Amino acid sequence: MLTNKLLTLVLVVQPGRVLLGMKKRGFGAGKWNGFGGKVQHGETIEEAARRELLEESGLTVDALVKIGNIKFEFVGETELLDVHVFRADGYNGEPTESDEMMPQWFDFEKIPFSQMWADDILWFPLMLQKKKFFGYFKFQGHDVIIDHTLEEVDTLTDS
Repeated sequence: MLTNKLLTLVLVVQPGRVLLGMKKRGFGAGKWNGFGGKVQHGETIEEAARRELLEESGLTVDALVKIGNIKFEFVGETELLDVHVFRADGYNGEPTESDEMMPQWFDFEKIPFSQMWADDILWFPLMLQKKKFFGYFKFQGHDVIIDHTLEEVDTLTDS
């Protein structure tokens, strides 16, 4: 039986470029990713997304748009990672390195997919086009996708 772990992921997007962070420690260390993490007790999903973005990049945002929901299963693990993906097209502050992440801007045509989670190359195009999506990815280890579904949707729920 899989338990559900609620997580957030925020992508800050500007015309022609996206802000990613190099994960320096913990789960996903050594990979470029958006900013996010666990939803804590008593927090809404959006509050968690805002908190994690601030902690990891030093940025605040006025508006977050929920763009996707992806569930990740890892063979041999008992937790299903339920990741709520947000896009922010405006931000306040300057991206600042934290203990966990080193932020860097990437032009759309230079996104370092070879140094990211294997699923990113599949759903990033939808996110960059502001299309909502729902996905499921089953991984063997941290690099091999053995099963997945990805669909564009009209609306997303908070469940």
